Amino acid sequence: MADVDPLDVDGVRTVAVGTVLWLVAFVLLLPFSGRLAENDRSWWLWTCLAGFGLGVLGWDYCRRRRNRRQQRDAAQG
Repeated sequence: MADVDPLDVDGVRTVAVGTVLWLVAFVLLLPFSGRLAENDRSWWLWTCLAGFGLGVLGWDYCRRRRNRRQQRDAAQG
C-alpha cells in the first residue's frame, strides 16, 4: 500500500477556501440587500462579511503557525 500523507495538516488551505466561500456568499447576496432588509434578513449580509473577516484572521493565524513549524523543523535538522 502506498504511503499517503494527510491532505491539509496545517489548515491553511481549508481556512482559505472557507474564507473565499463567505466572500462569495456576501457578493451573491448583495444584489438582494433591499429584499433582505424588507424581510428583516439584512443580518445575512453582515454574517457573511463577519465570516469573511474572521476567515482572513484565521487564515493569517494558520499561515503564521505553518511558517513557524517549518522554521522549527528546519532548525532541528
